[in-house]
Amino acid sequence: MQLSEREGLELWRRAVTASVRSDAPDLTARQQAILMTIALMPGPHTVRGLAEQLNIAKPAVTRALDALERLDFIKRVRDEADLRNIFLERRPAGMTYLRQFAGLVLAAASGKDQEAASPKVRKASAA
Repeated sequence: MQLSEREGLELWRRAVTASVRSDAPDLTARQQAILMTIALMPGPHTVRGLAEQLNIAKPAVTRALDALERLDFIKRVRDEADLRNIFLERRPAGMTYLRQFAGLVLAAASGKDQEAASPKVRKASAA
């Protein structure tokens, strides 16, 4: 199925809208890209490798990994062969998040994303 640019963006908008309506954590695009890379691409994964693969700065990767680790979506593991290296591994919670997000994308693609359903109303927090 070939999508136009507009159709691709509309699909992505509907999936992201469904995601922000859910109880799942709101990940930044950078965090999502890093999580998907760790989960879907063959490893081993390192900060340096992710920075090169995604063409972003190492500090930006580190900040995203910190957030993903707090959510228990990834885990840092010291390389016993070279203690200077830290490998990044996916965790079950991260895979669950990605499976649920994939379901939202598929639902949006099939038109079953309940776009017409009334959205959850979130209470604004007092600043």
